[in-house]
Amino acid sequence: MKKLLLLSVFLIFACSNDDESDDNPLPVYTVEGRWLWSPGFGASANTMYEFLNGTRYTYYCDDFGNECDETYWNSLEILDAIPGTITYTFETNILTIDSVEQEVAFECDGGKLYFVSANYSLYRIGVDQDCN
Repeated sequence: MKKLLLLSVFLIFACSNDDESDDNPLPVYTVEGRWLWSPGFGASANTMYEFLNGTRYTYYCDDFGNECDETYWNSLEILDAIPGTITYTFETNILTIDSVEQEVAFECDGGKLYFVSANYSLYRIGVDQDCN
């Protein structure tokens, strides 16, 4: 009887799965895409960075009449970027821009890119500073 009980306990532990990450994997976010920078909380974004295939492009707002809204930023093409590009790589939570490594964290379901040591954030187009 003891052997049967021990065997049952062993089988229960051997067959159980306490690795919940398979059931609920963490989301994987990427820096690829367009990100807005604002000079302060509540201020309109005046700079957009586009991370595309290892190259970062920079765009500045030149249409302050409409506060450079989402429509404005989405209308820009690579030819509208300022001259010169910067290379980047992204692996796990390290974003390396022009050979400078920075730890980043994603917030707001991937809509906010927080630079940990520099203490500033970029926001995807359509996500505001309150993560709405």
